[in-house]
Amino acid sequence: MKVLKFGGTSVGSVKNLQRIKDILTIEKDDKIVVCSAMSGVTDILVKLTQYARLKDDEGVNTITSQLETKHREVIDSLIKDESVKMELYDHLSFMINEIFDLCHRQFSESIEAQIVTYGETLLTYIFSGYLNAEGVVNTLVPAKDFMFVENTDSPNINLVAQRFKKILKSEEPSLIITQGFVCRDHLGQISTLKRGGSDYTATIIGAAVNASEVQIWTDIDGLHNNDPRYVDDTNPIAHLTYNEAAELAYFGAKILHPQTVSPVVDKDIPVLLKNTFDPGATGTVISDRVHQKGLKAISAKDNITAIKIKSNRMLMAHGYLKQIFEVFDRYATSIDMITTSEIAISLTIDNTEFLDQIVAEIETYAEITVEEQYSIICIVGESVIKDQKSYKLFEILNHISVRMISYGGSDNNISLLVPTKDKIATLRFLNKKLFQKEKETVL
Repeated sequence: MKVLKFGGTSVGSVKNLQRIKDILTIEKDDKIVVCSAMSGVTDILVKLTQYARLKDDEGVNTITSQLETKHREVIDSLIKDESVKMELYDHLSFMINEIFDLCHRQFSESIEAQIVTYGETLLTYIFSGYLNAEGVVNTLVPAKDFMFVENTDSPNINLVAQRFKKILKSEEPSLIITQGFVCRDHLGQISTLKRGGSDYTATIIGAAVNASEVQIWTDIDGLHNNDPRYVDDTNPIAHLTYNEAAELAYFGAKILHPQTVSPVVDKDIPVLLKNTFDPGATGTVISDRVHQKGLKAISAKDNITAIKIKSNRMLMAHGYLKQIFEVFDRYATSIDMITTSEIAISLTIDNTEFLDQIVAEIETYAEITVEEQYSIICIVGESVIKDQKSYKLFEILNHISVRMISYGGSDNNISLLVPTKDKIATLRFLNKKLFQKEKETVL
């Protein structure tokens, strides 16, 4: 059994859906296919929730009409059989009415989650119907019936497996279609795995069914050694370890959800990153095998806030660091980078939801300074700190105002904190210094 996930761009047009059908028919293994909403649809649904919260009937009417028209056009272009087409039209209208009804209920987080997850529901119903009409027999299994993820940081894989097997019962369909992003929380209410969570859905399912592999299909041929949106001459990486992939995803590699690899690590299930638009491309294989040590890739994480805590009197006193960390722990705010000196601690966070409360507590016994609009540049590779080329990255100090450096905390990661305005220049400089030989490096 293989698990294949197709993202929003991959399912974003009629032509792409036809391309996915071809990909599915080439592989003969039993498959579970996880689909995102069509590109842009989740954004439309988020906008719809804003109108629903404000009880803006005109806005709700406009957006629901827009949703129905968009998906109706897909059905019209994708399906040839008129009877199948009419059946899909009818069910589309039914689902749009469900969304409309949700928008007029008492607004809550649960209602919001139900609305924003309809993009995946709409797409998978249409895609499943299309496959059946083309003779590709499949079974549509709603994710909300088995994706009980009580704790998104540590999903109960066994519970998902039990729910999934219970739904299938004695049936063993060779092709199952389901939704990414959608789950149920600890109360059994519809929830989400957050933006990009379809990758996470795929690996949770992969671990639950002991898949032979999980394939993540997107619009790029694997994970590149730098961000191709900002840097020319990047190259796909053939092999990554779970640790390398996790570091890159956490520190900004857009092709992967940050928690993607965690469910499959203990079961040693490889994750393949593939290009929907070039299925023959090698892509990237993520596994526990170390094919090469040393520098592999660079990624960047934005929206970082730097916090400096200064106290001449207490910094080196026993228990002081514990006192600082407990403040962040109480507000469930993770720290990405940290450095210390004789009189100060500098650290970074990416979640500022409780920043005011954190500052209020700490400033009762220390001087605290908050700086925003920073980016973490992460250089990743197995044993990267032992790589003979790693010293070259520190030449960036001659050109960019680096706020912090984290070196030695992990053998596989060196991190730099730079102003976001300097992010692109930093990525390009490091790309030339670390990945391109015998070329003059100019910022």
